[in-house]
Parts: sequence; C-alpha cells; structure tokens
Amino acid sequence: MSDDKKTVHEPDANLDPLSGETGAHPVGTGIGAASAGAAGAAIGGAIGGPVGAVVGAVVGSFSGGLVGKGVAEAIDPTVEDAYWQSNYSSRPYVDTSASYEDYQPAYRTGYEGYSRYGATGKQFHEIEPDLQRDYETNRGKSNVTWEKAKHATRDAWDRVERAVPGDIDKDGR
Repeated sequence: MSDDKKTVHEPDANLDPLSGETGAHPVGTGIGAASAGAAGAAIGGAIGGPVGAVVGAVVGSFSGGLVGKGVAEAIDPTVEDAYWQSNYSSRPYVDTSASYEDYQPAYRTGYEGYSRYGATGKQFHEIEPDLQRDYETNRGKSNVTWEKAKHATRDAWDRVERAVPGDIDKDGR
C-alpha cells in the first residue's frame, strides 16, 4: 500500500491552483481583495496622500481577500444542492410540472453567485444582470427561463446570505 496522497478532482474540490490543496476560493478571495483594496486606497489617499493610498490599498486588499475567502468557504455547494433538492418543490415560484433538474441551475447560480459577488457589498438587484448571464451560460438543458429562474436564484442567494455572519450587502438580511 502506498503512502502517496490521492488527488481529488471532483468539481467541488476547489483545488488551489498553486498548491493543489482542496478548499481554495480564488474568486471569493479576489473579489474581496479588489473591493477592499479600492476602498483602502480611497481612504488612505484621503488621509495620507499618495503614500497613504498605496498603504491603504495593500492593507485593504489583504484584509478584503481574507473576508472574500471566508465568504466563499462558508458556502458548501454539496450541502446547498442537497438542501434545494429536498426543498425546491415547496417553494411558491416552482412550476409543479418541473423537476429539480429544471431548477438546479438556478439554485446553483444563486449560491455560487453569492460566493462570487457577495463580498462586493452590492445587493442582489445590482448583481442580477451578472447572475442572469451566469444562468444563461450554465443552465444546460433546463427549460426554465430567467424570468422564472431568478426567483430560485434569489432564494438560494438569500439562504447563503443569511448563513454568512454579517450583512455584507447592507440590505438588512
């Protein structure tokens, strides 16, 4: 028997591109870093001029990256998928003739979308065009149009937002 580690290449493994370790969240980390870096630069520039802007951007990017990574890590796609598979049929917007497979891309767009865009501090309605594009790109064989899918996407977004500590998008949820 070998002591070598087996590499996991499952879709939900979130492999780190550098180390190959599971649990990487480069999108969440990047969005958090970019958002906080810009805010840090603005604050630092206002207080300390050009040098303050540079220091603010570096400090903001680092702390924002950690926040973004934390948001992304708080979302377990396997848990979310299982939840929605068990609960989708009780939702008021679901067409009773549709299967879970019809709505699954919409739910995935919501929980993955929160992972991707939630740390920007923008509310759902501000991100909706991006989510629609993501849904249309990744909906596969689902016949559910965006007009119907957006309710499931919003539902999944809200569920994840409630589970993450704080109110990142400042909408009171």
